[in-house]
Parts: sequence; structure tokens; C-alpha cells
Amino acid sequence: MAQRRAGPSTATTRSHQALKAWHRVRTHLRKSAVDYFRGGASDWVALAGLLLTVPALTCATVLTPLWCAPEALVLPLIAGGLLLRPASLLALYAAAAIALMAESLLLEPWEFSDGAGRVTPGTILVVAAAGLSGLLIAQFRSRVGVPWRRGGTMLFDLRERIRVQSELPKLPAGWHHEMALRPAGGQSFSGDFVVAARTGPKRRTLELVLTDVSGKGMDAASRALLLSGAFGGLLGSLPPHAFLPAANGYLLRQSWDEGFATSVHLVLDLDSGDYELLSAGHVPAMQLNAGCGKWEEKAAEGPLLGVYDGAEFDPVKGTLRRGDVLMLFTDGLVETAERDLTEGMDRLAGEADRYVSSSFHGAAWHLIESVARDVNDDRALLLICRD
Repeated sequence: MAQRRAGPSTATTRSHQALKAWHRVRTHLRKSAVDYFRGGASDWVALAGLLLTVPALTCATVLTPLWCAPEALVLPLIAGGLLLRPASLLALYAAAAIALMAESLLLEPWEFSDGAGRVTPGTILVVAAAGLSGLLIAQFRSRVGVPWRRGGTMLFDLRERIRVQSELPKLPAGWHHEMALRPAGGQSFSGDFVVAARTGPKRRTLELVLTDVSGKGMDAASRALLLSGAFGGLLGSLPPHAFLPAANGYLLRQSWDEGFATSVHLVLDLDSGDYELLSAGHVPAMQLNAGCGKWEEKAAEGPLLGVYDGAEFDPVKGTLRRGDVLMLFTDGLVETAERDLTEGMDRLAGEADRYVSSSFHGAAWHLIESVARDVNDDRALLLICRD
């Protein structure tokens, strides 16, 4: 009886051991794949594959030189510049040089032929130029520390972080918001960003900051990402009147050559509709009064962020009643070389009147398209509407 019971127990133990071994193998393979994608694994697999490609191309060139020209060796060199580290790339270059010498010996000398499918001085120059370009790319990538497999993903992650940080919190019934950001030149990165949070007792206060970093597009993207994270941490952690002074001090500590920014800080009571608007050198906001149907300019006083220490920011107060709309925007939307700020704001208000009947649902993107579609500057527009 004891021997009969030992059989199933032994089989079960072996099954568990096999499952554990398979789990370890699968975990190791998955970790290796992730490391390779992120650039943390060895590049010997790619090096071995490219080294095998070189003799294959050499054989094809010797057998059919008209269909596989000696210049085909640039293909593994270009791939090596993207895949390999500089030290591994030198081994590939040595193999390519040996392959060129073998082709020149096995093929008919170019002096006694028409030059087609032969190793000529021009062939050597083309292969050498491709190798030099690949080496420069590999050295730059090694210096930056971002492998090509991870570089594009990292930029995508950065863009998504800016987008997520710019998302506005959900508002209670009776309120809605519209927002649109358009980078300069059709790029994916912008120097304009928004951070917002609901703060106060029962989260009935909306705090929102719209910032325009100096520069535009990719030039301002890195600073915009850094500032959006810092401003998001400050927002709600400090009293409203202390936010802009703290943001100003943060920019001053960065000591950037082009480190100034404009910003507008909105503090809105979602119960009463009362708000305060604090500005740091930002363009004025505009409020639509539903009672008279006119736009009113809301201009707060304050210097640029990052210019001098001890700056003071004086708020402007207002109230959003039923049907009122508050519009915040950056200067790229209303100010260009062809028109001044006042003309641009008048044009924006005129276009915005067309969306009063629709309660401005979906209006932000259309307003940028109609007012500043081809402007080579970052543009941002934000609408806070009380239904």
C-alpha cells in the first residue's frame, strides 16, 4: 500500500518541479526581452547576425555582381550604427573591410571593365562614409545613454506625461470645460501646458494654472515637462496666493539662460462661481457676461516668472454666473507679427460669439483653427463654462 501511494506523490513532485523550471525559463526570457528592448542587454545577438550578413553579401556579390553590387555592404553598416555599441561596431567594420578586399581580389579589376559590379574607389568611399555615419550615430547614442530601441518610446512617454498632466479634473454638474493645445509647426511637444486640481473643503475649489514657457516646440518641451511636474506638486499644497511666488523662486533656482515663463493662476469656487485670477506677465483673460452678451477683459498684474526675486502678484476678482464663460489662452493665439494683442483678442472674441448657442461644447479646437491655424507658435486655449 505504501509503494502504491508513493507513485502519485512522486509524479506530483516532478510535475511541480517541471512547472517551476518552466516558470524560471519564461521569466528569464521575458526579462531578457525587456532588457534588450530597453537597451540594457548585450548586443552580441545583433553583432553575430550582422557578421553573418557580411560574408553572405560578399558571396552574392562575387556570384552575381550586377544584381548585388559591392556597395550592398553599407546595409549591415547602417543597421550596425543603429543596433550596436561603438566597440562592437568596430568588429563589424573590420569584417566589412576584409569583405571589400576579398571582392576586389575575386572580381575583375575595375580598370579592365566598365566598372559595373566591381570594387572601385567610389565603392570604397561610399562604404567608408556609411561606416563613419554609423559610428557617429553610435557614439552619440552611447553618450546620451538612450539606445535606439528605447529612444522613440522614451519620447512617446514624455509626450504622454505632458498630455496626462494637462488633463483637467472632472467638474460637478452645472460646469464644463474645453481645452486645446497646439504645438508650433505641427510638432508633438509644446511649451504651453496646463496643470489643474480640485482642492479645498470637499474639493469644491478648482485651481488651474496655464503656463507659457519661453521658446516653442521642441526647444521648450524639456523645460515645460520639468515645470509641469513642479507646478503640479505645488498646486494645492500651498495657499493660492503663495503659488506664483513659489513658482517664481523655483525658476530662479534653475538658472536657465532662457528661463522665464508667463503664467495665469485661476482659483474658482465651484459653489458660488467666485474666482480670483493671478497673472505672471500673462495675457489677459476674457469673460463672457451672459446677461449682456459682451466679453470683458480680466487683466491681473504681475511680472514674468523667473526674472527677479521678491515679485508680487495682485489678483483680479470676478464671478461666473449662469451662462458665463471664462476664456484663458496664451499669446500665440492672439499676438503675431502681423497683428497686435488688442486686435487678436477682438478677433478671438468675435469668433467665440459663434459658439454661444452651443454652450461652447467642442469650441476650443475650432477657435484655434479659425483664429491662429498657421501661426508658428505654441497655442493653448481653455474655456470654463457655467451652464
